[in-house]
Amino acid sequence: MARRYRAQPRQKIALRLPIPSRKSLPPDLRKYFSICDEKIGFLPNVLEVYSFNEAKLRAFIAMYNDLMLGDSKLTLLEREMIAVVVSSANRCYYCLTAHGQALREMSGDPSLGEALVMNYRIAKITKKQRAMLDFAHRLTVSPAETGAAERAALRRAGFKDREIWDIIAVTGFFNMTNRVAAATDMMPNEEYLARSR
Repeated sequence: MARRYRAQPRQKIALRLPIPSRKSLPPDLRKYFSICDEKIGFLPNVLEVYSFNEAKLRAFIAMYNDLMLGDSKLTLLEREMIAVVVSSANRCYYCLTAHGQALREMSGDPSLGEALVMNYRIAKITKKQRAMLDFAHRLTVSPAETGAAERAALRRAGFKDREIWDIIAVTGFFNMTNRVAAATDMMPNEEYLARSR
């Protein structure tokens, strides 16, 4: 009989954190988790892990929802594109798996999702989107060398200063979450792997 291998560990995180049961969470957080179950089909592991500390979970949800779902001239798809390119540069398994799936689903184009995961420079995207991703990638790999010239390139591509702020904020957020996920061996839900392909 062939031996079955698992591509990732069963654990959600490599730290021993006191993750509470859903029943013990406040009603609004239980409702939020139920909405995730309904809309996504499961609760993302990152939310379950962050529930070890209610204040940290609320801060994570608030920042994520503001940057990724809140008011912005950047489309939801463009924000996911940034998330994937940043996560690719950082080689963050959790975020590449989760946001790669979201990108495939939003775009309806599995090849776009794979291109951005592997090498965003080969993706068939607009020049404006390429400038956005060039900036996000540079800010990720060379933050100290990203400044006025790079902001000017975004302006030449057609971005206004508020949009530039949003590009910077989404890039910064995913650099933070990538480092937390990588340093804790946070594992993505297996459900992400086969979806939207």
